[in-house]
Amino acid sequence: MGTNELLKLEAAVEEAKRQVDTHLREIVRWHFSPETGTPFWLDWARKAGWDPLEEVRAIDDLTHFPHFQDEALRDEPNERWIPKPYQGRPYFIFETGGTTGMPKQRISWEDHLIDYEEFSKALDDNSFPPGANWLMLGPTGPRRLRLCIEHLAQFRGGSCFHVDLDPRWVRKLIEQKELELASRYKDHVVDQGVTILKNRNVQCLFTTPKLLEALGERISVPEVGIQGVFCGGTQMTPQILRFLIEEVLEDRVTFVPTYGNTLMGLACSKPLAPEDDYSVTYFAPQPRAVVQVVDPRNTDLRVEYGEWGRVELTTMTREFFMPRFLERDEAARRPPCHLYPWDGVGEVRPFGMMEKKTF
Repeated sequence: MGTNELLKLEAAVEEAKRQVDTHLREIVRWHFSPETGTPFWLDWARKAGWDPLEEVRAIDDLTHFPHFQDEALRDEPNERWIPKPYQGRPYFIFETGGTTGMPKQRISWEDHLIDYEEFSKALDDNSFPPGANWLMLGPTGPRRLRLCIEHLAQFRGGSCFHVDLDPRWVRKLIEQKELELASRYKDHVVDQGVTILKNRNVQCLFTTPKLLEALGERISVPEVGIQGVFCGGTQMTPQILRFLIEEVLEDRVTFVPTYGNTLMGLACSKPLAPEDDYSVTYFAPQPRAVVQVVDPRNTDLRVEYGEWGRVELTTMTREFFMPRFLERDEAARRPPCHLYPWDGVGEVRPFGMMEKKTF
């Protein structure tokens, strides 16, 4: 990178830091002020012994907060998460996990729509044509993903087809070692997708890596008219990415991997370059969410670029504030780029697989 390019990147990084600090102050003021605050956070502040309105001025000040415990999203009534200006408005209820017991829930009014409208800006119109129809071949039910992909399709001027998929049932079958039944259920889901693709005009696809691979065993994805695939899943190693792009999509379909969940929203991926060798880097949707890679032995500290650590998420919208949530993922910390001038995460995988590995 030349001197001018480096200076431009440094200026962009400084501006992104200024924007996220300003946004954080606004969100803290919103959730902790008596006029607009959220019951959960107003009560929390009364017991905390310190005032977030005074002490949280920048992202580095988030360490004043303890790690957010997502059990509160199961144990607290939904009404405790409603900021005062939203009281009386019906809300969406989205769930995470929930294989046993009461699932954790996040309520929403427009966050899920805004997240995907912002993500839409990252999609290439040549690969995801405006007005094109989509197939959502992924988790449905109480997960926000089902509504979000449909909104993404409609926001871009198209319509969306769906299949039925209950990942809780799949997880239960695997836990009970009913692998043959789990495989038959996957075939059932893929059958539905194949039927739609063969009989309807669909150009854009959302799915998971395993379902995309299974779909490729049944049909030629480019031959049925798919031009762009938006794919979600944490375990997309370089080997998996290369296989999907070269073998399943035959190097003829644009592949856009993403990393996201109900609590964060949607992270964009930097377009793959030859020097990346199929190693994808994700960037959180700042300033609405910030992801940092922290030292699991001292989570107040970030790891160095290229080193592995645990993923820490802070979500900051008027609908939802969640500071310093330790995800069940680990990743390599990646440097900012011109497109996304803030820290990224690479090769996300389940936490606990730490290795001495540098990129």
